[in-house]
Amino acid sequence: MEHLVGLSYARHPVRVLGVDPGLTRCGVGVVDGAPGRALTLVRVGVIRTSAADDIATRLLAIETEIEQWLDACQPDAVAVERVFSQQNVRTVMGTAQAGAVAIVCAARRGLPVATHTPSEVKAAVTGNGRAGKDQVTTMVTKLLRISDPPRPPDAADALALAICHVWRGGARTPKSPRGPMSTGLPPAAATMRR
Repeated sequence: MEHLVGLSYARHPVRVLGVDPGLTRCGVGVVDGAPGRALTLVRVGVIRTSAADDIATRLLAIETEIEQWLDACQPDAVAVERVFSQQNVRTVMGTAQAGAVAIVCAARRGLPVATHTPSEVKAAVTGNGRAGKDQVTTMVTKLLRISDPPRPPDAADALALAICHVWRGGARTPKSPRGPMSTGLPPAAATMRR
């Protein structure tokens, strides 16, 4: 039974927007794929904001650009790196705020959102939950069959998030080609569209 379900998912590729949140550099990457099938790079980049700007201006800039990515790429799901505790509280706060912006943008459109820890993503992409950034970038480059490694590392990390989500069966409710999906959100949230 589980095997047959996996095959049905493999027939329906999903498009996932991965977000590696950060205030100064927020990595964004979009991947098409399905468990057990080849992955395809759709788009990758980094949203940058200036440390000289106030927090409200920076978060608004991130929201505006994520909305543009959602409009341009039309993902089926969004995967955001789950913030984990670090010693630098200021960095954690900025990362969490940028991640929350991405989650709200997705929820506004009724898109399913998942969060993955850095170790989950590294394990999914490299087989080692403690892999370094260079290892992640190398594997992302190989998995997507692209000639140039995505730079900076935030861009590669965003693609790794999207790949992890695809491989974990993300956006599991298959849709007809590029049509609506079940969101897993409460009905009120699912109907809130931009």
